[in-house]
Amino acid sequence: MSDSRDIGRTAHEAPVLPLRAALDIGGTKIAGGLVDSAGRLLHQVRLPTPARESAATMLGAVHQVVGVLAGHPLWEQVGALGIGSAGPVDIEAGTVSPVNIPGWRAFPVVQEVSRHPAVPGVPVVLGGDAVAMTAAEHWRGAARPYANALCIVVSTGVGAGLVLDGSLYTGRTGNAGHLGHISVDLDGDPCPCGGRGCLEGLASGTAIARRALRDGWRPTGDDGSAAAVAAAARTGDPIALAAFDLAARALAAGIAATATLVEIEAAVIGGGVAQAGAVFFDPLRRHLATYAALPFAAGVDLVPARLGIDAGLIGAAALTLATVPVPTGAPATALN
Repeated sequence: MSDSRDIGRTAHEAPVLPLRAALDIGGTKIAGGLVDSAGRLLHQVRLPTPARESAATMLGAVHQVVGVLAGHPLWEQVGALGIGSAGPVDIEAGTVSPVNIPGWRAFPVVQEVSRHPAVPGVPVVLGGDAVAMTAAEHWRGAARPYANALCIVVSTGVGAGLVLDGSLYTGRTGNAGHLGHISVDLDGDPCPCGGRGCLEGLASGTAIARRALRDGWRPTGDDGSAAAVAAAARTGDPIALAAFDLAARALAAGIAATATLVEIEAAVIGGGVAQAGAVFFDPLRRHLATYAALPFAAGVDLVPARLGIDAGLIGAAALTLATVPVPTGAPATALN
């Protein structure tokens, strides 16, 4: 196990019970955590994802994380287990088909996690990773003041989730708000999802780095990432600035379309690309003002996410709030 930590509370802070166990399953890591009913991450473990291995090897890694969590003294206080997974997901069937984990296609992750010896009798709830981030930011983070919000992760890809009328909105299969795969360029490049001109192909960190390199930007060292492009943009490099401007324009079109469709009040933006700061947010605000022109769609607040790398685990725990509500008097607000 590469990481095992107790974090998020001091010695005099007793956890608010019941606790939630949380799993955050992605293409590079499988994280597990214990989260109290105030939304505090008390303990976490982490293991690299064997993404190119068999389905059984992947499940073995997940079970290993659950086993380490179950060995913690607080495990007996766990009332539910939430799973946030790379998708697509199907929350009705309890299955996942992560694009970057080839061995898992329609994999029955809820059923298989429920079979772990420490889990029987514990309700297991599934959601997509971007929906989990949305649940976290609405419970504990930047989306908490808003009844209607779009929460977006802009990183290697682009994922998103929706809060409508004060509640997390997942859709029938759990994929509602999947902003990265709406088309913002009708004549754009084919996307691995099967569509064309998808927002993810223009606004993701991968797309920013690819476009900058294609247009002639060269890193000073070996780092050709979007973070390196952002650093160049801060120095005024015109190619780097143009790459971020195009990404911001594409994302602004997606946010404006969402605001027009469901009248969101805020767009909360996290992920690695959001760390670029003004290089990204300044053109995003400018383009959003152009695209969201109708009065009822204008004025959407653009807000940086607050929870950072903890959002996945806090969000997976938040997915269980309908199953195990926050106790009366706990210093947190439950999602409906």
